[in-house]
Amino acid sequence: MSILEENVKAMSTAEQVTTFESGNEMAAMAAAQINYHIMGYFPITPSTEVAQYLDMMKSRGEHDIKLIPADGEHGSAGICYGAAATGARVFNATSANGLMYMLEQLPVQSGTRYPMVLNLVTRSISGPLDIRGDHSDLYFALNTGWVILTARTPQAVYDMNIMALKIAEHSDVRLPVMVAYDGFFTSHQKRKVNYFKDRAIVQRFVGEAPTEYNFARDPKKPLTIGAHMNGDDLMNNHFQQSEAIYKAKDVYKEVAAEYAKLSGRSYDILDLYKMEDADVALFLLNSAAESAKDVVDRLREKGIKAGVISPNIIRPFPAQEIREALKNVKSLLVGERADSYGGNGPNLTHEIKSALQEDKSNATIVQSRVFGLGGKDFYADDAEAFFTMAVDAMEKGYAEKPFDYYGHVAGDPEKVLKQVIEPQHGDVYKSGLIQVSRDEEKNKLNVKIPPLRALTSKPKRIASGHGACPGCGIFGGLELFFKGIEGDLVILFQTGCAYVVTTAYPHTSHKQTTIHNLFQNGAATLSGTLEAFLELKRRGEIEVSADATFVMVTGDGGMDIGMGSAIGTALRGHKLIMLEYDNEGYMNTGSQLSYSTPFGHMTSTSNVGKAQKGKAFHHKDTAQIMAATNIPYVFTGTEAFPQDLVKKAAKAQWYAQNVGTVYGKLLITCPLNWKSEDRFGQTIVEAAVNSNFFPLYEVEQGITNITYDPEAKNKKIPLADWLKYMGKTKHLLKEENKDMLVEFEEEVEKRWQRLKAKHENEYL
Repeated sequence: MSILEENVKAMSTAEQVTTFESGNEMAAMAAAQINYHIMGYFPITPSTEVAQYLDMMKSRGEHDIKLIPADGEHGSAGICYGAAATGARVFNATSANGLMYMLEQLPVQSGTRYPMVLNLVTRSISGPLDIRGDHSDLYFALNTGWVILTARTPQAVYDMNIMALKIAEHSDVRLPVMVAYDGFFTSHQKRKVNYFKDRAIVQRFVGEAPTEYNFARDPKKPLTIGAHMNGDDLMNNHFQQSEAIYKAKDVYKEVAAEYAKLSGRSYDILDLYKMEDADVALFLLNSAAESAKDVVDRLREKGIKAGVISPNIIRPFPAQEIREALKNVKSLLVGERADSYGGNGPNLTHEIKSALQEDKSNATIVQSRVFGLGGKDFYADDAEAFFTMAVDAMEKGYAEKPFDYYGHVAGDPEKVLKQVIEPQHGDVYKSGLIQVSRDEEKNKLNVKIPPLRALTSKPKRIASGHGACPGCGIFGGLELFFKGIEGDLVILFQTGCAYVVTTAYPHTSHKQTTIHNLFQNGAATLSGTLEAFLELKRRGEIEVSADATFVMVTGDGGMDIGMGSAIGTALRGHKLIMLEYDNEGYMNTGSQLSYSTPFGHMTSTSNVGKAQKGKAFHHKDTAQIMAATNIPYVFTGTEAFPQDLVKKAAKAQWYAQNVGTVYGKLLITCPLNWKSEDRFGQTIVEAAVNSNFFPLYEVEQGITNITYDPEAKNKKIPLADWLKYMGKTKHLLKEENKDMLVEFEEEVEKRWQRLKAKHENEYL
């Protein structure tokens, strides 16, 4: 953006409001003002806030966008593509591994030429996991066939989101557009911004949605979308797509010029800061460019002719504009927040060098540095160091090191962390007090456990020092379950709170082998680990205990995005346990709704307001879904009923070691996001059981058995007595929401009666 803030209002032809907002807020603001038809979304940090803000605005009746919570980013991309194929206006936001999960869908959308707008809030791609900002995700998007705009500030995020739709729908383009901005730097930091007071101005600017393209919207005009092509046809298709994306540059110029007249803010192809006579320059994407501009001013005072180049569009790549900008520059340093491993420099460095090859008179020395990975800050001192390298190359006439990393440090053997505790394994985790025997006649297991006090001698599997919130129910529930497991464990944690708060490198709270993998394939990963362990043992290549138990721990919505992997693992029958801690939402990303969130409950993407009253649909019964795969043992449990849970853990271990896959679901509290008091954790889960919302039962060899019946124990309580403990559900107890409470009660009762019928009839 090259227009000074104070001149914006004077140059604008429309009334604007000045405020201080973040990039995520401004992306949501632009979407709400455009009033898209559909947003398919899935929460992932740091893009999650975009959907949260839109849901909040929706609850206040500020837009009509249909927000569809997907089961994962692949699903969200499918929702968006399906909606775009009808000619609906479609919006989405994602980051990092979310982009990777939807990646195969993106070329489908560009290849069939359906417009939409996707905000990429850039973030480091794992592994190892790092949720902060770099451009490693953005670089994977470069070959998807999407137009890609880059936004350095929250103001640019707002403006480019408005321009993006107009570009996407232009008849010469007809391609989806991505708006990329830096995670946490731009997405969360508040800056001064201007936005149009009347959304009608925005809607007039983007214009009416095109209707003349081939959309799946009229039964009288049937069409086939995505037909299989042979090589000749595919060549022609991709040629047309290639021509369209190059035309997008001229369309961008037209749209940017029109927007400048309306807003007073100008976005040229390249943002050039004091490049008119620059001898040395930095090429930087997004927020880092803003940090470097102050350094340019200081260097100019010292007589060094420095400048900064930052593109506003990188797909199509602005090769001609870069040649012009670098015509007289003697030395350029390209700073990139990503690498192209093994390529002797990252992507944009090579594209800049390629562009300069077309100008035979250009003598610019080009060197590149990978910096700022994983959100490592880029300060003015770092920009000054970059300029020093550029000046050095100019003076020497060459770059001593054309490609390198910047900001990495060598390890110091003197500072190697000392092991705090001796590893515990084998007999230390065997109490000898739990007895499991098989009743051959009934085809069931009999379990005898000692008084729980006797099991306290078994050490905890997870050490102290983790970073869980006060009152978090995860580790109380897990440790109680582990009391029923004898011997060694190999545990896989999917991404989620339990993993994040226990494994902050270089520290770990895990006493036994622990593996991390992504939400969507934890079960598959552990099945590979287990089968490799067994095969290595069979071949005599390792000598280890034969009674190790393999457990996948999932939660925070992991049985949404990971459902396919879990079902596949169950159907294959691997001898492992899948254990879900259910905290009724995606708590690790900020309490968004998951499919396990109950009806009417408030989350950050099912807000409560005049236009909506919490989650609009009922929760997924994961235990019943897993029971339908015919695995030998399925159970539910809570720490409020400890003897019940320990017995089920012992059964789970026996079945996992002797028969096949086991699935268990633990209801655990999340005081932070349930808006409940820390001290009420056990009380709340006990009330959930006694209200029949979370029944305790097991499905053993296909036969259902209720292990605790509140009605038979005279402990049954109304559903409202459970809901009253949580701030996220208190609105359901108000008179104006009585219909919702009744619907929730009816659903809980229906599921309870079905469960009782299965308990009474082994053939159900």
